[in-house]
Amino acid sequence: MFLLAQNYDPNMDPTGWWMSEKLDGIRAMWDGQRVISRNGNQFAAPPWFVENFPPFKLDGELWLGRGQFDETSSIVRSSMDKGWNRIRFMMFDIPEARAGLFEERQAILHELVKTRKFHNAIVVPQSRCLSKPYFDKALDLAIAAGAEGLMLRKPKSLYIGKRSATLLKAKRMHDAEAVVVGHQPGEGKFTSMMGALECLTDRGVAFRVGTGFTDAQRTNPPPIKSVITFRYQELSKDGVPRFPAFVRIKVLE
Repeated sequence: MFLLAQNYDPNMDPTGWWMSEKLDGIRAMWDGQRVISRNGNQFAAPPWFVENFPPFKLDGELWLGRGQFDETSSIVRSSMDKGWNRIRFMMFDIPEARAGLFEERQAILHELVKTRKFHNAIVVPQSRCLSKPYFDKALDLAIAAGAEGLMLRKPKSLYIGKRSATLLKAKRMHDAEAVVVGHQPGEGKFTSMMGALECLTDRGVAFRVGTGFTDAQRTNPPPIKSVITFRYQELSKDGVPRFPAFVRIKVLE
């Protein structure tokens, strides 16, 4: 099981925590024999890619570079060895109880890199947060440089195979407006309700918003041709908002 992050509370003081870049790649784990996804599906990593990997688990991210999520996903989800030479396995933890506390696990990762002669495996750099203003500035600089955000790890914490407050993710979100052009029916617990809004950005880019709604809003969704405010993380290369969430219907003055 993967250690999953909770959202960072901006009111929290992260002084003393470990900071690292939040990578916009594909989360993956080396289970000792295979590279697998969060759902347990195997990635077709070529044999040369995992050469010299250890017989124990490694937690990390398959990453091509900032702003290249779509291309990364295309490469690693293909059954062909095409583009894997550009992919890096960014290691940030060891999901083994015997590996000790976070700082001890980091020392093991750095020693592995020295002795194993990996091809495309790299340890994600960690740095100490010196103060709340220090973190806020670091987050702004990271995002300005094209990063998705920052991760925070609690000092001397153990690896827990579930969502935990020992691992936090910090991002800056953006607000924008879009026109509703359709309703997608809901499924499962949202059967007989609206499942998602079909929307257009002010540049005519089509996308769907499926989160951020109350049950009342799903029962009586924003009407077609109405304008909504939504929140998103970033835009894809095609201008599609990533991780959009509904905020409210725009009140026309």
